[in-house]
Amino acid sequence: MAVTPNKIKPLFDYVLVKPLEEETKTPSGILLPDSAKEKPQVGQVMAIGTGAVSDDGKTIPMVVRVGQKVMYKKWGGNEIKVGSEEWLLVEQKDVLAIVE
Repeated sequence: MAVTPNKIKPLFDYVLVKPLEEETKTPSGILLPDSAKEKPQVGQVMAIGTGAVSDDGKTIPMVVRVGQKVMYKKWGGNEIKVGSEEWLLVEQKDVLAIVE
């Protein structure tokens, strides 16, 4: 079952990320086939959870915001089908940087 983006509300410190496509051409102009492309590590934040809960019951706020571009761990997260695309649900700790 394909899910629409507006129906997904991540829990706790999870972040819904739409991977951004890598360049299909090298700087010298060589076109790369799909098999040679690396798995993307940069994506756009589409939804966030409310934050993690610490051992003493306090909510740890989210650092990332919807709309930001982020860099995440190469093999982190869980792939989910959103419409016809593969998106990721990653924990905030697997987000390595905000890309400006």
